[in-house]
Amino acid sequence: MKAVTGAKSADLASERTFRDRFPDCETGAMPPFGHLYGMRVFADETLAEDSEIAFNAGTHRQLVRMAWDDFERLAMPETGNFATGGSLRRVA
Repeated sequence: MKAVTGAKSADLASERTFRDRFPDCETGAMPPFGHLYGMRVFADETLAEDSEIAFNAGTHRQLVRMAWDDFERLAMPETGNFATGGSLRRVA
C-alpha cells in the first residue's frame, strides 16, 4: 500500500479509528463504497476472480450481493496485488 499510495508508512487501521468517516453506518459494517465518503477504494485483484462480491450494507443485518463487474463499475476500485506487494492497475 505504501508504494501504491506514495505514503511513508501504512498500518491497518482499527474500525474505531475511521468509524466517524461513515456516520450512517454501524461500526464494522461499512460498505466498500469509500468514494461516497470521500475516500479512495482499493480492492485486491483476486476479488475479480469471483463473479460476485458480498458485503455489509451499513448494518450488521443487511448484506448486498452483486456481480463483481457491477461493483467494479460503481465503486471504481484501484486494484492491485496488495498481499504480495505487486503493482497497482487502475480500472478503466
